Amino acid sequence: MYIKTERLELKPLSDSDRDNMIALLTNSEIKKTYMLPDFENEEQAEKLFLRLKDGSRAEKVYQVGIFLDGEVIGYANEVERDGDAIELGYMIHPNHHNKGYGTEMLKAMIDEMFARGFKEVLAGAFEENPASMRIMEKSGMIRIEKTDEIEYRGKVHKCIYYAKGNENI
Repeated sequence: MYIKTERLELKPLSDSDRDNMIALLTNSEIKKTYMLPDFENEEQAEKLFLRLKDGSRAEKVYQVGIFLDGEVIGYANEVERDGDAIELGYMIHPNHHNKGYGTEMLKAMIDEMFARGFKEVLAGAFEENPASMRIMEKSGMIRIEKTDEIEYRGKVHKCIYYAKGNENI
């Protein structure tokens, strides 16, 4: 999958993205709200990078690096599919927060999922992550009644969900 937006490219990862992706996967701010394991060593982080790289190149699996000026600054992925609905997840390096990149990426991903035949796109965020909820709202998603209680890092988090349906169907 390849998507070009005004400022970003959403595309598969390559070996040259290893260091930046490992920096994302081990970033303490990202790990507060994007569910990632704690790595005991760099080899474990590299194994996850390789899995994500392979996933970003697989057909019918929606995973992409988020690139700004040729450098990976984030990652977006499908979380779950249920019939003609798909849930997306995403992370962007904190150095690139509050610049509209999350909204630009999510709008493009939603449009791409509709073009690929999905009728509904969902995304969720921990209740203590209002920035992600704003990204979903700015991307045209609406908060829905669905919530989850998710145990992560020794704490139960309330996950709030948003959705957008394909109005063209």
